[in-house]
Amino acid sequence: MAGDNVEIREVASRRDLNRFVRLPWRIYADDPQWVPPLIVEVKEFLNRKKHPFYLHGKATQYLALRGGVPVGRILVSDDPHYNRQHGANIGCFGMFECIDDRPTAGRLLDAAAQWLRARGRTAMRGPVDYSMNYSCGLLIEGFDTPPRVMMNHHRPYYAGLLESWGLAKVKALYSWWFDDSNDMVAKWRRRAERLAERDSVTIRPFRKDDFEADTRCCQEIYNGANNNHWGFVDLSVAELRYFSKQIIRMAIPDLVLIAEVDGKPVGFSVTLPDVNEAIRPLDGRLTTFGIPIGLARFARRLPRVKTARMLILDLLEGYRRRGISELLILRTLDYGKNTIGYTGAELGWTLEDNDLCNHIVEAVGAKRYKTYRIYERGLG
Repeated sequence: MAGDNVEIREVASRRDLNRFVRLPWRIYADDPQWVPPLIVEVKEFLNRKKHPFYLHGKATQYLALRGGVPVGRILVSDDPHYNRQHGANIGCFGMFECIDDRPTAGRLLDAAAQWLRARGRTAMRGPVDYSMNYSCGLLIEGFDTPPRVMMNHHRPYYAGLLESWGLAKVKALYSWWFDDSNDMVAKWRRRAERLAERDSVTIRPFRKDDFEADTRCCQEIYNGANNNHWGFVDLSVAELRYFSKQIIRMAIPDLVLIAEVDGKPVGFSVTLPDVNEAIRPLDGRLTTFGIPIGLARFARRLPRVKTARMLILDLLEGYRRRGISELLILRTLDYGKNTIGYTGAELGWTLEDNDLCNHIVEAVGAKRYKTYRIYERGLG
């Protein structure tokens, strides 16, 4: 079998790390929708000394080599915070990439499973990069459009590779597309104003000059709003700071919004320019021979980005079904479309069984255009 002459190696050297990071360039060489990630960001994500996940969790990477040539990779992680919060005993795999060869995929998954068994875990879930707070889900539908910022993109054959190893679907995730072709902003504007007046709702931008206070308030809302959602784990303080700094670097202040009722923060949304548009031509590099050529190209292209992604939309329990989510979405659409000139935006992702959220995004004109899948298998 093809997998018999494949070596599975734990990544321990700089050379292997480079091969792990660069493998997608081979897998997606002829895929017109794939967006090469920035190499420096991928390495930072995997850096045990820099990424806040490693303050409480553990992870490692495996590389599959055939004749010295990389043909597959996998990240495996153990998050004790998640297992304590849910009374579970599970680990995760993520960053899965592989040639179309089931034995090779099986040996990568075997290595990840063995690593988790050695730590006493009895089940494995994925694709999940560390936790559901990071990139997760295997693309199942929507291969004909590019991935938006911080979202996954995969080959159609990956589902067969994972399922051949015995992994089974446990949850689907939906991504939605807004282009406001029916001018929902204009149709909802007066209704939104009435909702705001009725409940004394104020929508305001995130305050950079009060970064610490607004960051803490978003953490409380995020953890409180998602506490009972499937797969969710609280963000640690260190992870929150990590995310906040990433988001602030990319964000437009009027697209990071906090909803208040009688002065109390009860919800927030974060929408980012789809920087993948600006990153795509850089082939993963911000510098060439030490010269920041890619960085200059990125800076030139960023103001020309025409799409966005709403990656967070959260409300505390007790403030849902009161039109506040619609207010956050419509304020974002209005500013993005009529001030910046965006032509479309993704809201993603939502859980397949989050009926309330899915109904809201459909009601304001979004169409489901991508589906992702989370798999799981016992390790007994």
